[in-house]
Amino acid sequence: MDLVFRDAEVVDGSGGPSYRADVAVHDGRIAAIVKEGAAAGCQRPTARRVLDVEGLVLSPGFIDMHAHSDLALLRDPDHSAKAAQGVTLEVLGQDGLSYAPVDDRTLDEVRRAITGWNGGGPGDTTVDFDWRTVGEYLDRLDGAHGGRGIAVNAAYLVPQGTVRMYATGWADRPATESELDHMRRLVAEGLEQGAVGMSSGLTYTPGMYATDAELTELCRVVARYGGYYCPHHRSYGAGALEAYAEMVRLARDAGCALHLAHATMNFGVNEGRAPDLLSLLDEALAAGADITLDTYPYTPGCTTLAAVLPGWAHEGGPEALLARLRDAGTAERIRHDLEETGSDGCHGVPVEWHTIEVSGVTAPALREWVGRRVPDWPTARRLLLEDRLGPTILQHVGHEENVRAIMRHRVHTGGSDGILQGAKPHPRAYGTFPEYLGRYVREESVLGLEECVAHLTSRPARRLRLPDRGLVREGHVADLVLFDPATVASAATYETPRALPVGIPHVLVDGRFVIEDGHRTQALPGRTVRRTPVA
Repeated sequence: MDLVFRDAEVVDGSGGPSYRADVAVHDGRIAAIVKEGAAAGCQRPTARRVLDVEGLVLSPGFIDMHAHSDLALLRDPDHSAKAAQGVTLEVLGQDGLSYAPVDDRTLDEVRRAITGWNGGGPGDTTVDFDWRTVGEYLDRLDGAHGGRGIAVNAAYLVPQGTVRMYATGWADRPATESELDHMRRLVAEGLEQGAVGMSSGLTYTPGMYATDAELTELCRVVARYGGYYCPHHRSYGAGALEAYAEMVRLARDAGCALHLAHATMNFGVNEGRAPDLLSLLDEALAAGADITLDTYPYTPGCTTLAAVLPGWAHEGGPEALLARLRDAGTAERIRHDLEETGSDGCHGVPVEWHTIEVSGVTAPALREWVGRRVPDWPTARRLLLEDRLGPTILQHVGHEENVRAIMRHRVHTGGSDGILQGAKPHPRAYGTFPEYLGRYVREESVLGLEECVAHLTSRPARRLRLPDRGLVREGHVADLVLFDPATVASAATYETPRALPVGIPHVLVDGRFVIEDGHRTQALPGRTVRRTPVA
């Protein structure tokens, strides 16, 4: 044996009661589990290294179902933002916008569009964008950092907005039949090359320009390959419940599994309305729908400042949007939609500037704005123009009672939605998983420990169709976390968002320590986890 954890308190991810056991690891897998009650009647496992972990919980590694580490994994071999939380697998390609599949034009446009999420904008040379297909991107992750790999494992969703950008450009119109055929082929090829499903960002352009009929056709392709559809749907504000119902209908029409991204009910119009959403989901589940969802345990959201603008203003791509912002008359039309009508980018709710806090900029001259609220439209317009759409923001529009109600649901999983860019990113990027364990389990008893661990491990593993992950079982991959249930906590705050958590001394990916005695090792055992072929 390579390693034995002696006297661990095993919370195995099933949701069942914990038990005390010795857990042995060999060749990257869990080789033996000897429970305390059986130890007296058999020889306890031994290994080259034995660690006494009495007082620590041993659980499966946490699966971040909504991550924005698409470039961070390539840029930063350390990646302690996730490794230190106990995350051993991240799902990339979220919100319909990522970097594969692309051609040269599309890659340039998507780099400009989401530089606020991931960096990688024009002039950024920290990543060599030497791939074009999904398979090439996944291979690039596997061969990152001189062939050593990445810090944690990664799965990928085909981004529907990028696919539409590739096939139709930035036109706000229905796709032609030939364009739809092109999109079907791109989605199918991405799934064949290892993607686990497809994402959408239906308040982001150009993904929002897709009709339900177009999305249904693409979801039929996803269903054929056994993947799942992960939409950021058309509204989390005015019309949120209708937007959830739209996604449920669409997925059921396509016969496709559905995973609702960062599922919540935000803005003043939705205060206290989580029970309405949960009733909708329960009804669909009772009728046989295959639905899961993810959330982060915080009330503010995080996106780019440009994202709150109306969809029509983005038509033609980033350069067209900048031109419209420069034109005084068009800028006034944008302001009207934002402040008086309620733009689709701001979820149909008239913007309340005091809720918008700048979390990051790309231009050094604008750094004084980080951490400040945007006071009005003229300021927002200036920031967008001077930073060329680069600012990221926090939107303080959530409700704690909604967050708590949704995280209790039986199909809930954890997702950080963590944007790692910016001087003051959302603390969820560094704190989501210990926040669940520390605040919502230990301090406030919103979830029981065993139940919470199941939300973060076995449930997402089932959605991803990973038969040998998400549980502490003999023969399973040794993606493991050891944490102190009495002290585990997020240290990331809105003032110090990059502080690493406490109470998580050991994290293993594929049987190798990435966190050991609370410190990041140099190991890069992470690899891509690719779609399991349908039998």
